[in-house]
Amino acid sequence: MLGAALALPGVPAFAASCGSGSFEAWLGDFKAEAAGQGISQASITAGLNGVTLDQSVLSRDRSQKVFSQSFEEFSGRMVPPRLTRGSNLMKQYGSVLSRIEEKYGVPGEVLVAIWGLETDFGVNTGKFPTLRSLATLAYDCRRADQFRAELMDALRIVDRGDLTPSEMRGAWAGEIGQTQFMPSSWIKYAVDFDGNGRRDLMRSAPDVLASTANYLVGYGWKRGKDWQPGSPNFAVLQQWNKSEVYARTIAYFATQLSHAP
Repeated sequence: MLGAALALPGVPAFAASCGSGSFEAWLGDFKAEAAGQGISQASITAGLNGVTLDQSVLSRDRSQKVFSQSFEEFSGRMVPPRLTRGSNLMKQYGSVLSRIEEKYGVPGEVLVAIWGLETDFGVNTGKFPTLRSLATLAYDCRRADQFRAELMDALRIVDRGDLTPSEMRGAWAGEIGQTQFMPSSWIKYAVDFDGNGRRDLMRSAPDVLASTANYLVGYGWKRGKDWQPGSPNFAVLQQWNKSEVYARTIAYFATQLSHAP
């Protein structure tokens, strides 16, 4: 994660400076910055008017604990309760997963494993209003530049019609959708795989699964190769989540799904 650094090069003179002055004044500066980056006034108004600082997000950010469970503990807790549902979803979305693998080279087992671990296959995507969370973290000075960029990309998602601000709810740090994309990843990797004209990672399983495959390809996924620890594709899973235990659990879950009847 980036530390709070100097202002990004090329940011206009009115760029919002983290932590200085009131949150309301900072938000006003950010709105001007967003307009300067070509985001429509309608999207800025819909996304940011009335947004307030969320102290609960700051508390969570400051109390994050280092991931400390062993692989045996984490995989033993996460995989067995999700295996039957994951196997059923492999069958339910078999034709979609086949088309995704044909296009992106990522097996369905890997995508369904990520889907299950991230949100219980879309059941628990998070309740935090994303724009409020991101504005709070961008105003705070710990990782201000990183979250200011994410907040700008969240407004771009609104601006291009993928989601309305009220639909944009997720984890406290701004992850959204059924496989928990940060807005910057949504902008880069979200695809409209069901062909309805929207990249909808909140409700459309085909869009969710194909976008997740597109993300993995963006980080170097090798078609037809293994995903076990030590393989090039395992290094890609570690780009999904830096925790080796988490990446090993994805690999283990995917392997279990590949052996399921």
